[in-house]
Amino acid sequence: MESNFWKNKKVLVTGGTGFIGSHVVEKLVDRGAVVTVLDNLQNGKVKNIEYLDGKVKFIHGDCTNLEDAKRACLGQEVVMNLAARVGGIEYNRMHQATMLRDNLNIVTTMMEAARLEGVERFLVVSSACVYPRDCKVPTPESEGFLSEPEPTNGGYGWAKRMAESLGKYYAEEFGMKVAIVRPYNCYGPRDHFDPKTSHVIPALIKRVFDGENPVVVWGSGKQTRAFLYVEDLAEGMIEAIEKYPVPDPMNLGTDEEVSIKDLIGMIISLSGKNTKIQFDTTKPDGSLRRNSDNTKAKEKTRFYAKTKLLDGLQKSIEWYKNEYIKTSKK
Repeated sequence: MESNFWKNKKVLVTGGTGFIGSHVVEKLVDRGAVVTVLDNLQNGKVKNIEYLDGKVKFIHGDCTNLEDAKRACLGQEVVMNLAARVGGIEYNRMHQATMLRDNLNIVTTMMEAARLEGVERFLVVSSACVYPRDCKVPTPESEGFLSEPEPTNGGYGWAKRMAESLGKYYAEEFGMKVAIVRPYNCYGPRDHFDPKTSHVIPALIKRVFDGENPVVVWGSGKQTRAFLYVEDLAEGMIEAIEKYPVPDPMNLGTDEEVSIKDLIGMIISLSGKNTKIQFDTTKPDGSLRRNSDNTKAKEKTRFYAKTKLLDGLQKSIEWYKNEYIKTSKK
């Protein structure tokens, strides 16, 4: 493992107590980095990595407050900006302005703070939501700014497009080394299980374990997705800012594609429950097919997804049973 780059490197991770951020923090600590986390530490997520207290510096603050952001960026060499407002299809569809406003505020504040404090490298975390509904599949990065983003994610998609543009312009004007990653559907331990904001895998896991029968699945079930396990995504983000710190967007995804119908079948099978499935075709499918062309990531950083979907789902379900249900009942 090429870990010399990270040895004693001063790294700020925004949103570092959250679902994806906590996995990134763990991997950076393993590589010998000196890690600081900027997050709202009142939301309970800190338990994800509270065992690292003493190895990681925690700063309670708001990523949209320039003074908080500057305080966190002071003395840092790398900023990995994982803070974001996220949600599922219905939340995003009903809160387009909120998603655009809040995500723009986070990235503009953090990037300016990084510039003011002389940070050398900055990771922009974009999204597959930048792509239009009619994009080619598997989708190459070149289609990221064609027409409009997929309508159910319009506000979020435009926020991420603007974050990419901001990174490009900061690199050109101020000489900051900026990497841009576009993660595809991520899942795994510590995911968001709140029905109002959760994505498809945690939403389905919760419904099955809550005893919903039949479990009602939005759309036809024919739509396909490629789901990236969270530890693979964390690895890809770290590799990107180390090995390809140029403002050239790079997909982070897996070549393993599955229909939503088959996905829910796998979740029910792994849960050991005898649950029926009902597809609600009055609800939107979102994109009919979504998968990334991962050629660039393989070429630039040698990244590829190591975790098979079945294995990742098993780990996610075990975490849900052993950690989430147990702590949510307290």
